[in-house]
Amino acid sequence: MLKGILFDMDGVLVDSEEFICRAAIMMFKEHNIIVHPEDFIPFIGAGENKYLGGVAEKYNFPISLRRDKARTYEIYAQIVKGKIKPLEGVRSFIKKCKKMNLKLAVATSADKIKMDINLKEIGLPTNTFDATVNGLEVEKKKPNPDIFIFAAQKLGLNAVECLVVEDAVNGIKAAKNAGSRCLALTTSFPAAKLQEANWISDTLKNVPKEALNW
Repeated sequence: MLKGILFDMDGVLVDSEEFICRAAIMMFKEHNIIVHPEDFIPFIGAGENKYLGGVAEKYNFPISLRRDKARTYEIYAQIVKGKIKPLEGVRSFIKKCKKMNLKLAVATSADKIKMDINLKEIGLPTNTFDATVNGLEVEKKKPNPDIFIFAAQKLGLNAVECLVVEDAVNGIKAAKNAGSRCLALTTSFPAAKLQEANWISDTLKNVPKEALNW
């Protein structure tokens, strides 16, 4: 029986991919390394360490994650101000889930600083949810299931009682590995790449009824 919803953040609650990509490109440029948006695609949903580190490895750049991630977030915070908002259907879907007495959690591979920036900017502060888990709280990132298992535990639930809402291939794999059912949104990848999910929708405004009734 469905008892909780575990939301990924980027591509599910907010579309910030363009901005974190731009911030990362600007950070690399400060080191005289020219990288491209398509370089980041394989690392979407795997957390910023992999997102930045994977691209750095491609260009043989000796990245300092502590320094360069902090700088990326500094740039990111500046360029998203007043520029991001909840994706279509997010507020109404959250309201519906609360009416159904479902417990809600954010489970994002992003670091806490990015999670806080995003949720504040879109007007859904952390206290909107019953729990949050960020990438700094789990050692093994998606596609490993740890983040969803931990988020479910924070809600007092088992992962099999939760619906995971994801947009990335790595996230869907993590959800399935956790034993959760998964609703995939086509905000970052085409439906053809999201076939491992139980349900696929374009937005949270058009969620199949079956996804909330099991």
